[in-house]
Amino acid sequence: MLREYKTLKEVVGPLMLVQNVEGVKYNELVEIVQSSGEVRLGKVLEVNGSNAVVQLFESSQGLEIATSKARFLGKGLELKVSRDMLGRVFDGLGRPRDGGRDVIPDKNLDVNGLPINPTARQHPNEFIQTGVSAIDGLNTLVRGQKLPVFSMSGLPHAQLAAQVARQAKVLSQDTRFAVVFAAVGITYEEFDYFTQDFRKTGAIERAVLFMNLANDPALERIATPRLALTCAEYLAFELGMHVLVIITDITNYAEALREVSAARKEVPGRRGYPGYMYTDLASLYERAGIIKAVPGSITLMPILTMPEDDKTHPIPDLTGYITEGQIMLSRELTKAKITPPIDVLPSLSRLKDKGIGAGKTREDHSGTMNQLFAAYARGKDSKELSAILGEAALTDLDKLYAKFADTFEKEYIAQGFYTNRDIDETLDLGWKLLKMLPRAELKRIKVEILDKYYPTDT
Repeated sequence: MLREYKTLKEVVGPLMLVQNVEGVKYNELVEIVQSSGEVRLGKVLEVNGSNAVVQLFESSQGLEIATSKARFLGKGLELKVSRDMLGRVFDGLGRPRDGGRDVIPDKNLDVNGLPINPTARQHPNEFIQTGVSAIDGLNTLVRGQKLPVFSMSGLPHAQLAAQVARQAKVLSQDTRFAVVFAAVGITYEEFDYFTQDFRKTGAIERAVLFMNLANDPALERIATPRLALTCAEYLAFELGMHVLVIITDITNYAEALREVSAARKEVPGRRGYPGYMYTDLASLYERAGIIKAVPGSITLMPILTMPEDDKTHPIPDLTGYITEGQIMLSRELTKAKITPPIDVLPSLSRLKDKGIGAGKTREDHSGTMNQLFAAYARGKDSKELSAILGEAALTDLDKLYAKFADTFEKEYIAQGFYTNRDIDETLDLGWKLLKMLPRAELKRIKVEILDKYYPTDT
């Protein structure tokens, strides 16, 4: 039921006060209709008695409140969903940004959605191949998992996001796979990079892109991830597809959340972010997963830049509590021109053991993963010791481990952004590197696996 009011009384930035309203609800959509017929969209941020605070999705510049009226639509923000969304590019509110026609919807869905009931969840246990050795081999992504990427300002997380979106797949032959890509608060240069990369490589055919630019309103940045997840839920739980959702950059989303909170004059929490940011992030992340007896799944890979390179900052800190691990990017590896610059030692996929092994990847995956971690860690320690005490302080075995660490970074991690390695290539490369070490040092691999992949006569 539409309700119209001509009681617009005050505009401060993107906020507007509408007085003497009845039956208005939080998050309800509002159309501000000017005398010229121009319509601007907003939503209800707060209801206090008969007063409603409305935030516009666009600028309030040039708005004449004396001759305008507010039309309350009686519903929240919705997304028109259809299987025809695949291959399309939309803005942060779900409007076509590729010059194509509007989507003819199968249905309209509320973008706020609901987290998956924990009792209805199925535990993730199937491998997703990203084609990136540092992820597939050592920090495996599992279907239904929430695995964020923690980056830093200036690092190439955009290229990694595009690479994963381009290469990711489920190994089962009978499954349909799709990517929903949400870019939040990006520059026009990044927008052009993402759209051109998806089109040039053909990845656009199985993808849906939601692109919110840095000059778009803060409220749209808050809506964009919700639209992407709503689209993913439709593709996964109604069309039976396995969907990978990539959201970049969650930091821009959290900044928009803080901006809206400040505009509402809420009491700030840590570093000025709203006290409910943990709950708000959880309402996004917990929409990913697998539902028992329902075909399809949603796997989530949010990407965030850590302000001041600080992993204890509220955004990565709270994200770490909700998700199942993290992929860490390294400034040192970037300086050494190693791409993608994934720092495997502080990275962690808490579900990796569930998605690897015989019948999923290969029987030697678990042992080689643990051995590569241990050998690389010891090699890094040897290099640090050499830097402090000099190479003369190292034993011959220490020097071998230091050489292993250098080779591991140059051959295993540094594959570039356009090399797509399948899991067998990654595991074979791991064995090639491990053969730099004496067999007696490979204590984390079962003897029968060693006999098969590292026989004593080699």
